[in-house]
Amino acid sequence: MNSLDRVTVIVPATTANLGPGFDCLGAALRLYNEFSFSRQESGEIAIAVTGSEAKRVSTDRHNLAYKAVVKFYQHIEQTPPPLKIEIKLGVPLARGLGSSATAIVGGLVGANLLAGEPLNQSQVMALAIAMEGHPDNVVPALLGGCRLAATNVETRDLASLPNWEICDIPWHDDVVPVVAIPDFELPTAQARQVLPAQYSRADAIFNTAHLGLLLRGLETGKGDWLRSALQDRIHQPYRQALIPGYEAVKAVAIASGAYGMVISGAGPTLLALADRTDADAVATAMKSAWQQAGIKAEAMALALDRQGARRE
Repeated sequence: MNSLDRVTVIVPATTANLGPGFDCLGAALRLYNEFSFSRQESGEIAIAVTGSEAKRVSTDRHNLAYKAVVKFYQHIEQTPPPLKIEIKLGVPLARGLGSSATAIVGGLVGANLLAGEPLNQSQVMALAIAMEGHPDNVVPALLGGCRLAATNVETRDLASLPNWEICDIPWHDDVVPVVAIPDFELPTAQARQVLPAQYSRADAIFNTAHLGLLLRGLETGKGDWLRSALQDRIHQPYRQALIPGYEAVKAVAIASGAYGMVISGAGPTLLALADRTDADAVATAMKSAWQQAGIKAEAMALALDRQGARRE
């Protein structure tokens, strides 16, 4: 193993759930955070953050990327070296685009490279899932593309299980993810609190059927399948009320040609899927609808990131 003195890792944003794929389906998007790690001869840690929301990111031991570094070195039973960490933010914080997953993956991948790659990709992935608590953001952030994650043995303790089956979901080039990002936050903990503890058999069957249809719709780009597939009964009906303007943004997205609209992760970012010929119009309409509701927002047609976390 050849250790390094400096390494830079680029990690994509992610959108999770995609409607019926609650806590198991996610996709990487071409929007990035960048993490640079440099060994220092002495001292402890020095963290510098740049970007529009840099002041909101911790620059001490509470920094999530640094926590991931510590987690890695604990796992390999070594002491973390003194480090300088430089973070360039391109992914909005607490908006449902996997900003925390980028920090976890960036820290783990960077530490692994610094240490000479003692862990393989599957081992890094298991650590990332354990830190995040579920796979839907960290897996596509690490691997890229659209990914479905399932445990390979029966268990109810998903966060502690290191053994996962990860399925690459084909994504048709004509299906474009459009994100509309408002200037307010929705903490994941709050979004989870509104979910019921139990669901009916009918709702479970509904989501199972629509998740299957979604996977085929993403693969084929068939619009009729995608229009039906994006429906969900597990999380979105309960979270919509937490996002002002949700119904108005959804209405204009569909009127502008989107197949449908879902909550990205825990929100408040909203994700529409559209044909490439309609994607820009959908983005413009979604932004305008929020502005008419008195909410500042950014909207953009993106593309799938198929590489995942990578060394610059």
